[in-house]
Amino acid sequence: MEPLPELYAVFQGEVATVTEYGAFIKIPGCRKQGLVHKTHMSSCRVDKPSEMVDVGDKVWVKVIGKEMKDDKLKLSLSMKVVNQGTGKDLDPNNVSLDQDERKKRTFRDYTSQKITLEAVLNTVCKKCGCKGHFAKECFMQPGGTKYSLIPEEEEEGAATAELEKNKKTSLTDDSSEKRKK
Repeated sequence: MEPLPELYAVFQGEVATVTEYGAFIKIPGCRKQGLVHKTHMSSCRVDKPSEMVDVGDKVWVKVIGKEMKDDKLKLSLSMKVVNQGTGKDLDPNNVSLDQDERKKRTFRDYTSQKITLEAVLNTVCKKCGCKGHFAKECFMQPGGTKYSLIPEEEEEGAATAELEKNKKTSLTDDSSEKRKK
């Protein structure tokens, strides 16, 4: 068995291949390679790993993960936690790596939850008495003209009757005002 670097060990490796998702780094002293994903190449966003490294470049990396998959050992490497000039570990206590892991774990998908507006639709305005809006959103004018939501098909008959009642009331109010003059 070849000697593999320990977890969180820092070493200088050579870029073997560059892909659209990262770069494979040759580990010195063995035939194994590890992957530096494009999210671990720099603290800035990297869209094209080929703009960061070329095949044959010497880079400083830190082993951030080991995983056995299909009887093969897969190594995860990071360039962003190592100074590329000196090889100094910029994250000796692995704080930023822990934060990255927490960010991945706390992501939740809320797309399946739907928002219902029943609470607003079933409210009665304190200003005008109509259903479906709040007093601060009311369009009632000081003269008494009311605006309300368009009624549902079931409520149309009741709304029409109420509209007729409001017209009769306003007509009688108008005629009594004319008589006073």
